[in-house]
Amino acid sequence: MEENQGVTSSYVAYIDEAGDDGLKAVKPISVPGSSEWLVLSAVVVKAENQSKVAEWTDSIKSEFRNHQKPDIHFTGLNPAKKRRACEIMATLDARYFVVLSNKKNMEGYTNPFAGKIPSSNWFYCWMTRLLLERVTKFVFDNSIRQYGKSKKLRIEYSARGGLRYSQMSAYYEWMKLKKHNPFLPWGKIYWEVMHPDLLKIYPHLEREGLQLADVVASAFFKACDKYDTGECDPTFAKLLKPRMAREPDKVKGGRFSGFGVKLMPSFRKAKLDPDQAEIFKFYGYPTQWWCPEAFND
Repeated sequence: MEENQGVTSSYVAYIDEAGDDGLKAVKPISVPGSSEWLVLSAVVVKAENQSKVAEWTDSIKSEFRNHQKPDIHFTGLNPAKKRRACEIMATLDARYFVVLSNKKNMEGYTNPFAGKIPSSNWFYCWMTRLLLERVTKFVFDNSIRQYGKSKKLRIEYSARGGLRYSQMSAYYEWMKLKKHNPFLPWGKIYWEVMHPDLLKIYPHLEREGLQLADVVASAFFKACDKYDTGECDPTFAKLLKPRMAREPDKVKGGRFSGFGVKLMPSFRKAKLDPDQAEIFKFYGYPTQWWCPEAFND
């Protein structure tokens, strides 16, 4: 367990992203434009395993010849190294989550509620909400099963342009005060596992867990993107399947789609090309999990 200003965490979530949150001009509708996709990922480990995370990243780098960089950055690896990184990550004692937004239908969109949201990064914050709905449910259910009560989650974000602790903290407090989610009534955040003292932002290079989250986000980005990284290649994201989160957890029939792998908008509304849709079908779409507790909250 980890102590932080008197608050004990039993789980850690490392969060990173691939793509960008630009909406003014979006590929392929507008060229040049922002990326068609924004992908957020989370790698969740028990706090007792946090000391092993550096060993895990070292084990990945040790597989690469002539790897001079001190960190792992997925986009800078050749296909063979990408494959090996994902093969190793498929064996780690962790759970992986991704939320993927296809932004075509959002080009030029301005949020009418943005003025009420205490953050200038409203779209990124909104995406983190979707991610944390799934991560906090996993942590809540897992801690009840393992410890008989809910335990706390430490959340570490990869630093990005304009991201500030004060904004993220204010956004979560704002959400906590709102009983219902007016946009997506099929998910909820389990606030029992969160605490403002356990919300941190770090540079990618400083936290090995963020490098693992980069692999997950970038592998899925590569699976569905074809305007910034070349043709779609779902190979790497498919390799992560053994550790992708499902609901219920550790049940053969547990669902990936909608939980460990969440697509926005819906599979039908996203209007994906066949090569983009392949990774989602692999993980169970078009059917998907939803949270029944959200309707009873």
